[in-house]
Amino acid sequence: MATPQPPVPGHLMAGELAEQPAVLRRLLDEGAADIRRTAERIAERGPRFVLLTARGTSDNAALYAKYLLEVLLGKPCGLTSMSTTTAYQADFDLRDCLVITVSQSGGSPDLVASTQAAAEAGAITLAVTNNPDSPLARVSEFHVDVLAGPEKALPATKTYTAELLALYLLVDGLRGGGGTEAAEVLPKLAEQVLARQEEVRALAARYRFAERMVLTSRGFGYPTAKEAALKLMETSYIPALSYSGADLLHGPLAMVDNVSPVIAVVPDGRGGEALQPVLDRLRDRGADLVVVGPQAEVDRASAGFALPTEGVPEELQPILEIMPLQMLAYEVTMARGQDPDAPRALAKVTETR
Repeated sequence: MATPQPPVPGHLMAGELAEQPAVLRRLLDEGAADIRRTAERIAERGPRFVLLTARGTSDNAALYAKYLLEVLLGKPCGLTSMSTTTAYQADFDLRDCLVITVSQSGGSPDLVASTQAAAEAGAITLAVTNNPDSPLARVSEFHVDVLAGPEKALPATKTYTAELLALYLLVDGLRGGGGTEAAEVLPKLAEQVLARQEEVRALAARYRFAERMVLTSRGFGYPTAKEAALKLMETSYIPALSYSGADLLHGPLAMVDNVSPVIAVVPDGRGGEALQPVLDRLRDRGADLVVVGPQAEVDRASAGFALPTEGVPEELQPILEIMPLQMLAYEVTMARGQDPDAPRALAKVTETR
C-alpha cells in the first residue's frame, strides 16, 4: 500500500484564489436577483442611517460597504464597536437604522450577540455571510448569501471578493439602480488578473526578506490596502502597516525611507486623484514604491501591477485590486518557506466575545 503523501503547502489557498472568477459569476447568475429583492424590502422600510458590524477580513469588506453607502446612497454610516454591547451592555435607540453584519462563517458569538441587541433596539438587521444556516443568519431579519462555497484555507480570499460583490449588489439595489450590468465584466477580468501569476512571483522577490511593509490608498482603494496588509501579516508574518494616504501624511510618513517597501493601491478615479500628493511625497523620500493600479501609474513607479480597469466604475475596482495582492501574500509566504494554508495560532472560525 502506498504511503499517503502530505498535502502540498499552499494548495488550498492557491485553489481558492483560482476559484474567484467562478464565484463572482455564480453570485451574479444565482444570487443577484435574491439580493435585489432583499434590498427592495429593506428600502421600503426607509432606514435613515446604517451601522456595519464585522471583524477581520469581513471588517475590510464592511469598510468598503461604508464607502458605497455614503458615496452612492448618501446615507450616514458607521462601523460599530461590538464591546459597547457585549462588554459594557450599552443601550441604544436604533429605530430607523439598518445594521449590516458581515461574517464569512456567521459563527462568532460577539457578532451574534450584537446583532440580537441591535434588533432589540429597533434596528433592521441584515447578515451577509457564506453560511445561510449560521447562528448569525438565524438571528437576523434579512440574510444575503455570498455563495462562495466551502473555504478551507485559513486566509480568506474568495469569500472576501464575494462579500465585496454582494455588498455592491445590495447597495445598488437599495438605490434602485441597474448596477448588475456594470459588474458583468468582473469574472472575465478576474481571470485575466489571476493568469498573471508570474508577474506577481517576480514582484514577491522584492519582499522575501522584508522586515516591514507599508500599504496605502485613498477612497474605495483604502479597504484594499487594509485587507492586503492583513493577508501579508497572517500568511508571511511580515508586519504590514496600512494607512489612508491622508493619514500617512499626518505622521507615519516619517518612518518611510529609501529602503522601506511601500505598496500604493491607486484607484482609477477620484480616489487615485486624491492619492497623487501622497505618491509625490513618497517618491521625494526615495521610497521603494510599488503601484497596483492603472498602467500610467505603474509606469511612473519603480514596479507594479497594472489592472484592467478601463470601463470599470471606481466602486467596483476593489474586487480586482485585491487579487494581485492576495497572490503576492501567497507568493511571499511560499518564498519564505512557510505554508499559507495554515498560519500559526489561527483558526478558521474566530470566536470572539
